Amino acid sequence: MKIGIPREIKIKENRVSCTPAAVHALVQAGHQVIIESSAGVGSGFSDEQYKQVGGQICDARETAWDVEMVIKVKEPIPEEYQFFKPGLLLFTYLHLASDKRLADSLCENEVSGIAYETVQKGNRLPLLEPMSEIAGRMSSLMGAYYLAKSQEGQGVLLGGVPGVSTGNVLILGGGVAGMNAARIAAGIGANVTLLEVDIEKMHYIDSSLNGTVRTIYSTEKALLDRLPEVDLLVGAVLLPGARAPRLIKREHLRLMKPGAVFVDIAIDQGGCAETSRPTTHDDPVYFEENVLHYCVANMPGAYARTATEALNNATLPYSLLLANHGLRKALHDVPELRSGLNTYQGKIVHKIVADAVGYPPTPYPFTD
Repeated sequence: MKIGIPREIKIKENRVSCTPAAVHALVQAGHQVIIESSAGVGSGFSDEQYKQVGGQICDARETAWDVEMVIKVKEPIPEEYQFFKPGLLLFTYLHLASDKRLADSLCENEVSGIAYETVQKGNRLPLLEPMSEIAGRMSSLMGAYYLAKSQEGQGVLLGGVPGVSTGNVLILGGGVAGMNAARIAAGIGANVTLLEVDIEKMHYIDSSLNGTVRTIYSTEKALLDRLPEVDLLVGAVLLPGARAPRLIKREHLRLMKPGAVFVDIAIDQGGCAETSRPTTHDDPVYFEENVLHYCVANMPGAYARTATEALNNATLPYSLLLANHGLRKALHDVPELRSGLNTYQGKIVHKIVADAVGYPPTPYPFTD
């Protein structure tokens, strides 16, 4: 199969979809891999490293897209829509629930899109988990940073010092991102509360974090009772494939302290607050209702080397399956990939995604 690795062009997106090791594995399996020049530089991988493992470097972006399968990190942005074509297989994060324009373009051009974030194995999202781990850990670090008075926060050190109270952190959602946010916040020494509706997850968090995080069953009253004392609020709710539920209303923010920080990890899926809007690493924060919002839509891109290697660890086996066997057989042989298929032959075939963007439901296109 002819495979393309374009350079990511989202603002400050330094990840790359395939490391030289991943390209080596694909080439060894008999595939032709074309990498856009400098695609790996932001993650510390040179063109020469790709050449040494059999990758082919191209200067023109369209060459990296003129292939059978494109492997990316982030969802295509409008400048890339021109490269869509019937029959192209696109393997990347898509987040279509919050991007109808992209959904429309994929369907109009009959692109087969497999979204990392909806590949589901049992209760796990194996291709989302590594980025959720990084974003979760980052959320507490970024929150702690922006609480500094020099960053227009309220000037609270989350870990406190002897004789001074620690900061209060409230986390919405106990999935991979939420648990990692809690792990770092508790490690800093903050007073951490996590709201969750899944009792089993709460038991797991309690035992895994040795009781350092208080878990509370999530209700609106539980949220409202705690917001006035919160220094850092982290939104880590997720409904696979769907738009994130907007749990935080504008009036809720008015209960918070001026200069408190809100980090919305769910922004890729539309955000979990009425006041959330995507930001970039170039311009990451803004104020609404006197609460500083951090809503960067590609948080892990800040730690590109770590994120790229973690993502490749998860995606490479699936990339090889798709390249070795083609779309139909790979979907037949690996059931979890079926939930990853979002678009096919001009239709959205993932029901939750279709509902989110207002498309008619279309059944899964293949039968055993």
